[in-house]
Amino acid sequence: MDRLEAMSVIIAVTETGSFSAASRRLNIPVATVSRTVAELESRLAAQLFQRSSRRTALTDAGRSYIDACKRIVEQVEEAEREVSGEYRTPKGDLAVTSPWGLGHMHLLPIALGFMDAFPEIAVRLVMTDRIVDTVEENIDVSVRIGNLPDSNMIATRVGSVRFVLCASPGYVAKRGEPKAPGDLAAHDCIGIDSLAAQRAWKFVTDGREIAVPIRSRLTVSDSEAAIEAAVAGAGITRVMSYKMEAARRAGKLVIMLDQFEQAPWPVHVVYQERKPMPLKLRAFIDWVIPRLKAQLT
Repeated sequence: MDRLEAMSVIIAVTETGSFSAASRRLNIPVATVSRTVAELESRLAAQLFQRSSRRTALTDAGRSYIDACKRIVEQVEEAEREVSGEYRTPKGDLAVTSPWGLGHMHLLPIALGFMDAFPEIAVRLVMTDRIVDTVEENIDVSVRIGNLPDSNMIATRVGSVRFVLCASPGYVAKRGEPKAPGDLAAHDCIGIDSLAAQRAWKFVTDGREIAVPIRSRLTVSDSEAAIEAAVAGAGITRVMSYKMEAARRAGKLVIMLDQFEQAPWPVHVVYQERKPMPLKLRAFIDWVIPRLKAQLT
């Protein structure tokens, strides 16, 4: 048995929580993961994992052993990276994730400029609105919108986004502009069913949050479609500010009731602390943070 390989397997099982998830991360069969763990447990004469139908968890013996394994594997990986030059010049593969709209509008152009500046780094962009498991999917850097849960990740705030109410100038000329949230009852609103088929939109008045019922004559599947419909004059919609900014600048949409908006949502660049930090990661963080700040602040 290759001890270093076996250590890598049990680390993957520990971090992903199951044999099947570990097999996907390592790109090896589940049977190989199971056999490796069994052989290691036999060699150590100790049970490392408690198995259940839902999750695989470390035993007390496993917790003691895994800490030593992580130190050993990290030392070997650091030695290999140093020999390969990863700590002398920015090079290698880098995986980055962000919400779909923010990624297409802001992160993708920034990443393309980064690749021009650092030709030895290959970037994989995962642009999706689903919650990404950064450990299981081997993500190096995340761009996240909203308040972050407590974790051991490093987070740098790069700006914020607003939820804005908007419509086309043509719609406003025809139907008038709402002066208070309650006026929306008399307007055609464009709902987004990814936001739970909204029946009400939230605003802030006199320091407290209120939910205002809306009448959605049109409901679409995503905010991009809602913006297109609003530009076409179908009604008023409510989306994140960065998504409609290009249409606003082009004079196709106007923002309304901004004095009643909820507090903006923060945007962070998030990554796992690594010592020493690979130059490819340091280079990307130093590149992306000031550029996102310039666009989102």
